[in-house]
Amino acid sequence: MLEFARWKYWLVAAVLLVAFVFALPNFFGEDPALQVARKDRSTMDAVAQKSVEAFLQERQVPFSKTFVDAGRVMVRFADVGDQLQARDAVNDGLGQEYITALSFAPRAPEFLRKVGLRPMPLGLDLRGGLYLLFQVDVNGAVEQLLSNYEQDFRRALREQEIPVGDVTTFTANSEIPNGVRVVLPRGADAGPAFKLLEERFTDLSFKRNDTDSGPSIEALMTDEQVRMRQNYAIQQNITTLRNRVNELGVSEPLVQRQGPERIAVQLPGVQNSADVKDLLSKVATLEFRMADETNSIADAVGRGRAPLGSKLYRDKNQQPVLLKREIIVTGDQLTDATSTSTQDGPTVSVRLSAQGGEQMLQNTRANVGRRMGVVFIEITREMQKNLAGELVPREIKSEKVISLATIQGVFSNQFQITGLSTAEARDLALLLRAGALAAPIFIVEERAIGPSLGKQNIEQGVRALMIGMAVVFLFMVVYYKGFGLVACAVLLANVVLLAALLSGLGAALSLPGIAGIILTVGMAVDANILIYERIREELRNGNSPQSSIRAGFEKALSSIADANITTLIAGVVLWIFGTGAIRGFAVVLTLGIITSMFTALLGARALITLVYGGKRKVASLSI
Repeated sequence: MLEFARWKYWLVAAVLLVAFVFALPNFFGEDPALQVARKDRSTMDAVAQKSVEAFLQERQVPFSKTFVDAGRVMVRFADVGDQLQARDAVNDGLGQEYITALSFAPRAPEFLRKVGLRPMPLGLDLRGGLYLLFQVDVNGAVEQLLSNYEQDFRRALREQEIPVGDVTTFTANSEIPNGVRVVLPRGADAGPAFKLLEERFTDLSFKRNDTDSGPSIEALMTDEQVRMRQNYAIQQNITTLRNRVNELGVSEPLVQRQGPERIAVQLPGVQNSADVKDLLSKVATLEFRMADETNSIADAVGRGRAPLGSKLYRDKNQQPVLLKREIIVTGDQLTDATSTSTQDGPTVSVRLSAQGGEQMLQNTRANVGRRMGVVFIEITREMQKNLAGELVPREIKSEKVISLATIQGVFSNQFQITGLSTAEARDLALLLRAGALAAPIFIVEERAIGPSLGKQNIEQGVRALMIGMAVVFLFMVVYYKGFGLVACAVLLANVVLLAALLSGLGAALSLPGIAGIILTVGMAVDANILIYERIREELRNGNSPQSSIRAGFEKALSSIADANITTLIAGVVLWIFGTGAIRGFAVVLTLGIITSMFTALLGARALITLVYGGKRKVASLSI
């Protein structure tokens, strides 16, 4: 007698039911849409939704429907032309309060959206958008770390009241490769300073030396430290870029490492590339320094250099400003920043980390009535001609004092920065909120992909999938008759399961992913063929139909498992180490192997046992 455990029937039914529900949004398609969000990141409600609708109606921009999704208003359109017209209208008329992003909205019923069910996201090659490839200046990351060591050395020596002449950093190609030199006054004993630094900074190697200015202590980074810092810069920049993309409101972005020193960013649906490139690649941070009120600014300008322990800057009006070299707090210690409007004009409200708040508290407590400057640092790169007439990249570092105010009272981790324009306050808040880049990045490749190409890819991919499945179905029905119909049902269930997994996991479907689905269909039917041929062999050996079915599934199990596990290993390796299109293919392939194993071994057996199992007297099989 051919039997199948009742709980296995329930398992197969439950899995297929859940898969159908998760895959359901994919069958309704999507429309072009516009995301409208507040610049201050406050939640949009029904009142804001009505105001957006009224604005578009006033501007005579046609739209299909609006709804609130994740605190943003989504406006759906019939075509891309209406979508672009609405974006331009909102940016012109409501640009001071709202920010927009091109997107797509599913046509699925509202109840599916409310329970969080969405169609699988589409990759850049299917949806269209912007592709950017960034080069990371990993040597700049090492220089930033050395600069941090310089500030730490100054602070540690000052706390122990050890006099210091100067502290200087050296890059990889300098006389002290990747190191920091501390110069003490002439005749000073270097022993206490050497012992202090060696005990506090155990990750560096120290040695004593003598210079014309006095005894010195040199701290060197090891090669391993340099490599670790470079890898950290890549990972930190990926995190920062993801945060900045999220702040822009781009839907389904992809930010991933590509090669040893590059980061690829894919922004589906994005067409306003100029603003996006500027905000993503901007290397910007803040430094808070006390003003030097003891030395003369005029003397520093006249000599062309600042006195020892100070640094000469310019403010927004190009007026000279003299600040102390010691940094109180940097942008790395900021945890939040928002732009607001107050009676003093556009303002950036800043929140510091616990360590930064403690440093700011100690500084303001000791310097009430004195001035503190806020330095905005930005690094850009432009192409310039060299002596040979060739265009070569040149890095430009801009340091500007955006605020110089008197400390009126003691504060710690919360304060405001004033003296900015509305646009400056908005961009500064976004950059600080998303985090500072650990190293400068520069665009080395840019591609804009039109949505029409994505639509054509989808249509051709779906057509290839339909034709391939139709040919497979025809072959299975002709060759295996009734059992071929079972295989067709199992293959359909496999595609539904795969679509459900991609939708539930939020894995982006790209053009190679469609190829992976087609390959999965072919691999899934292989398992059915192995089982059916085993059943035929058992029938030829004179076994009964029911025992042949049981033996066919049991004996084909090892062959199916071996073939799929080896392919699964290859898919997982591609998933882990692959990038871009390779990884998209590997994701679908790996998930497809799991779903095909489930449908072939459990789904097919449940259906065949339901037809031929139990106490039925089966004389022959339609195989």
